Amino acid sequence: MLGPELVVVLGLAIAITAGVADRIRIAPPVLLLVIGAGLAFVPQFAHVELPADAVLLLFLPALLYWESLTTSLREIRKNLRGIVLMGTLLVVVTAGAVAVLLHLLGMPWGPAWVLGAAVAPTDATAVGVLTKMLPRRNVTVLRAESLVNDGTTLVVYGIAVAVTVGTQQLTFWGVSGMLALSYLGGVAAGLLAAWVGALVLRRVDTVVLENLVTLLVPFVAFLGAEAIGASGVLAVVAAGIVVSQVGPKLDRAETRQQVRSFWSFLTFLLNGALFVLVGIEAMVAARALEPAELLRAAGIIGAVAVALVVVRFAFLNTAGGAVWLVTRTTGGSPREGHRDRLVSGFAGFRGAVSLAMAVGVPRMLESGAAFPDRDLIVFVTAGVVVVTIVGQALVLPVVLRRAALPEDESVGEERRYAERTAIEEALDALPRLARATGADRATVERVRKDYEAHLDVIQAREESDDDHPALQRHDTAVALELALVQHKAATLLRLRDADEIDDLVLRQVRSGYDAEEARLSGATQA
Repeated sequence: MLGPELVVVLGLAIAITAGVADRIRIAPPVLLLVIGAGLAFVPQFAHVELPADAVLLLFLPALLYWESLTTSLREIRKNLRGIVLMGTLLVVVTAGAVAVLLHLLGMPWGPAWVLGAAVAPTDATAVGVLTKMLPRRNVTVLRAESLVNDGTTLVVYGIAVAVTVGTQQLTFWGVSGMLALSYLGGVAAGLLAAWVGALVLRRVDTVVLENLVTLLVPFVAFLGAEAIGASGVLAVVAAGIVVSQVGPKLDRAETRQQVRSFWSFLTFLLNGALFVLVGIEAMVAARALEPAELLRAAGIIGAVAVALVVVRFAFLNTAGGAVWLVTRTTGGSPREGHRDRLVSGFAGFRGAVSLAMAVGVPRMLESGAAFPDRDLIVFVTAGVVVVTIVGQALVLPVVLRRAALPEDESVGEERRYAERTAIEEALDALPRLARATGADRATVERVRKDYEAHLDVIQAREESDDDHPALQRHDTAVALELALVQHKAATLLRLRDADEIDDLVLRQVRSGYDAEEARLSGATQA
């Protein structure tokens, strides 16, 4: 496989997509797939093959770990029954319904179940990117559903692949044992990896080592679970949720800043690279199909995309609908439950997990023969991802207007509450802390005035009074401080260019200015 050339091309594709996707009004995942399909016509990339194990190991742990780190455990607990039901039963029903449809369309049962499992799960990353207009609670439920159903569908996928390849016999007790081991073993492996990671974090005092530990946790959890035949995906999700709760108590501010920057950038690159690579593979698979098979594949894509929406709506309005109403915590009417189900029905985006499973299908059977319909599986999965992203992303705004979901102000309200409570308790502790640090009276009074001024700003924001004098003074002061910090940074650059200070000094001093500038820029957006 081409190494450096492929890395450079992937980087360029991701950069181009990030720069032009919004301007040309094309969803970034779709544009990445298109770029990948175009690269397949370049001779050097026409035969790129992704190792199945590498796809599942390199992409899924990182993508799912970041999603589990940044989801809301409180919202998961509030909607747990609905999330579990949609993340387990719905994904199995979906995989089965698609498998039956594909078999009726002429596909053998083994590949039909493999393809059904590949397109069954919604994708947490796609949900987070494409549903930003939804209220926080709805997005959290959809993301949590995606995290749970990834583990379920990978079990179904693993069974279907193993049976088709010839390494596993399909029996009731065998499947039951695999499901139990997958869930219990996966969660146990994730908890163990998170526990070990927490122990290490308590004992290291170097930022680099702390970051390395956070990087290793998801891969250790994934590999540990896979080693015992359990679900590596569930292990990663369990580890991420635990680390999201205990990590902030163990690491330092500098570590948390680096972790956020590193993981957000890493998952951005991995997600983009996966879509480009699958675009290449999908086009390679399409070129291996006869014209008649391509027409059949296009028909299958349309039929599967429709089936996914129909099954999701049917489930939400039967078993899932009842649980959705029971688990609502807003005190709303049944009409609001109906609107939630309407929106959720059109938010079943497929994405990176489906693509990773499709590309992860082995090329050979145990007998040495080629895996049946593998090219068709890759091509149809990529097509279904495109159709669900494009079609549902176009329909979702219309559905949202019809559903008229209430605006979610809880994040802003809770943020103001958190800031106000923290400042009030800090002011109460100020005399004690001043004595402990040896601060003089003038310093204490200056700090007290700054904190009280901040409280006035929070009060003005709670009252939504943009003309409040405290808020205007705050905005003016922040703008002035920001201008001063930028002026200091410009001075540093002038001194370096004049050879009066070294580059090392520039970086050391500038790092503090950068942190201050980021804080002030965040204050202007609050």
